Amino acid sequence: MEKIKVLLVDDEKMISSGLKIILETYEDIEVIGTASNGEEALHACKNNKPHVVLMDIRMPKCDGVLGTKLIKEEFEDVKILILTTFNDVEYIHEALKYGASGYILKDSDYDSIYQGIKACVKGNVVVNPEVASKIISENVKYNNRNSMEEVKIKFDLGDKEIKVIKEIANGLSNKEIGEKLFLSEGTIKNNVSNILSKLALRDRTQLTIFAFKNNIAEQ
Repeated sequence: MEKIKVLLVDDEKMISSGLKIILETYEDIEVIGTASNGEEALHACKNNKPHVVLMDIRMPKCDGVLGTKLIKEEFEDVKILILTTFNDVEYIHEALKYGASGYILKDSDYDSIYQGIKACVKGNVVVNPEVASKIISENVKYNNRNSMEEVKIKFDLGDKEIKVIKEIANGLSNKEIGEKLFLSEGTIKNNVSNILSKLALRDRTQLTIFAFKNNIAEQ
């Protein structure tokens, strides 16, 4: 069994040390190193390419947003999972835009962090429901709110496609979406590919951002 190589990035050494101890109790996790900011994380990726970077969002010198941008520009396949607090919505938007695979709250239990790591390795978007709700409310507050019918017409999306986008924004895998919508995993996979092509988006993360911006995630 190949272990998931994880790099921990946090300017508080006590947090990264504690995470290292806990995560290494899982048989399929190997913590390959720690870093205290995004720039150090980039150098660590060059020296020993991790599968997942668990990245704090607020750090001096080079924060998690810039760190995400730098790493994804050079290492497209490295997954980045943002460790955040409830009040970092603006940072989360930016990190997702630059290619982060999702975000979890810093006070999450260790099993949730572990499951988040496993999910992002599989290509899923990791979404904390509380933070997602806040992102949605911020969008409603600051953006012009389109009705769902307007969104469907504007982007040429059908009802089933809207449902698939919503569940992706909720962090579900193709298999889980298929079970929920009573469709095969292959059908969902094809639907996702068609939706990405139709919207000219790169991946599920960009599709999640699209869902938040257009208030699909709350439907």
